[in-house]
Amino acid sequence: MNAEHAENNNSVLKIALNLAGACVISGIIIAVIYFLTIDIANQKEIELQNLSLKSLVANADQYTPVEGKTGWYTASKDGKVVAYVIPSESKGYGGTIKMLVAVGPDNKVIKYTILSASETPGLGDKASKPAFSDQFAGKTADNLKVTKDPSDKEDIQAISGATISSKAVTLAVKNAVDEVSKFAKGGN
Repeated sequence: MNAEHAENNNSVLKIALNLAGACVISGIIIAVIYFLTIDIANQKEIELQNLSLKSLVANADQYTPVEGKTGWYTASKDGKVVAYVIPSESKGYGGTIKMLVAVGPDNKVIKYTILSASETPGLGDKASKPAFSDQFAGKTADNLKVTKDPSDKEDIQAISGATISSKAVTLAVKNAVDEVSKFAKGGN
């Protein structure tokens, strides 16, 4: 019985050593791949950020981070600031809606893009579609309120069946306009 018991202990030890060896080798392989690809991943992230900025302010030729403001950029054309691109977020129906908003130096909305949202498919996710988002272009903070009145052409028309999402996006855009206005006046 002792020989059988010793043999069982020996086989368990061999299995444990084999598993430990496989884990160490796997860890080394993952670490090597990470170190070989991290620079490429960082470069791709910068390229995606630049594409996002360019999609918001297409007429700019330079995008510069704003010192002291995380995620803020100035978009310039021939050395003159044509827009501020800033992150904004608000609580929607399905959770937090995170976006980038481009605001002109005149405190008018240029455009926005939704970075992440969990809104209801077919309803709240329409906030990223041009039928809704195009309403914001040229609006000041005064006209960034949601309405269900089709005759009100000055304010933002709610998405039918997605009023909460409409209000959340509008609030995030309004907050961005207010932040840019405050920043432009010398506030932080």
